[in-house]
Amino acid sequence: MSKKKISIRFFDNREVRAVWEEENAKWWFSVLDIVALLTDQNDYTKTRNYWKYLKAKLKKENSQVVSATTQLKFLAPDGKNRLADVLDYKGIIALGKEFPSKKANRFIEWFTYSDESIDGKSKTKAYALFESSFIKSIEVGTTRGLQQIHAYLFGGLYDFAGQKRQKNISKGGFQFAVSRFLAETLQQIEVMPENTFDEIVEKYIEMNIAHPFMEGNGRSTRIWLDLILKKHLKKCVDWSKITKRDYMNGMMLSPTNSSVLKTLLKNALTNKINDREMYMKGIDYSYYYEEND
Repeated sequence: MSKKKISIRFFDNREVRAVWEEENAKWWFSVLDIVALLTDQNDYTKTRNYWKYLKAKLKKENSQVVSATTQLKFLAPDGKNRLADVLDYKGIIALGKEFPSKKANRFIEWFTYSDESIDGKSKTKAYALFESSFIKSIEVGTTRGLQQIHAYLFGGLYDFAGQKRQKNISKGGFQFAVSRFLAETLQQIEVMPENTFDEIVEKYIEMNIAHPFMEGNGRSTRIWLDLILKKHLKKCVDWSKITKRDYMNGMMLSPTNSSVLKTLLKNALTNKINDREMYMKGIDYSYYYEEND
């Protein structure tokens, strides 16, 4: 359990904790954290009792909120990891609707991707990158360049922004590059050629397999890819032409069969490399790819 990935987000300066489930590739959120902030309750016991009452009430009403609830370990006030009720993205939205208040409405707005969330703040930074002078200083095609992008997007949001991970990570059963060999792997990727479209995509695929950061790899690496394409081919990807399903499928197949992803990207290439709307639209789709269904 020590290797589990935990996210802590803040709403009105209150913690909303989440645990990443590898098998189903999604976040599970602490129900008690949500109940506490929606009821303005600081007492753990009172919050737990309120949820116990509400849960019984919802069960009698055959609410899907209860049936969608599962349990994972969270740190309790006594300092021990104890099983606690959790809900996924859809479950939390449904739970929020059980609290008819302006605060609940504001919470749901925040939870469903508002600018106050980590992703929202990062996305705002990604928008700003297009018109910043910083973009001109990014090293194109290097590991350092990718670190520069990641640090820019997630600086102040994650304490590991721009830093290569020290732990092993996986997603959907796929193991990314082993952490103790990561530095060597990244050196090998860095010297890969990037003169042709095929070479650039192969380099992009290898960087995705490396997955050098604990979080935010996809969003950073797609910008990294576009910068390489712009430098060598005077092209970039019109991400709006690639559906989330097709992109995810192409990326999933890419370690053993790169042709699907290459076809997707090639068909979406555009010469509008300096077009602000194209860039902004690309960021929207890039962040959409990372949203949990």
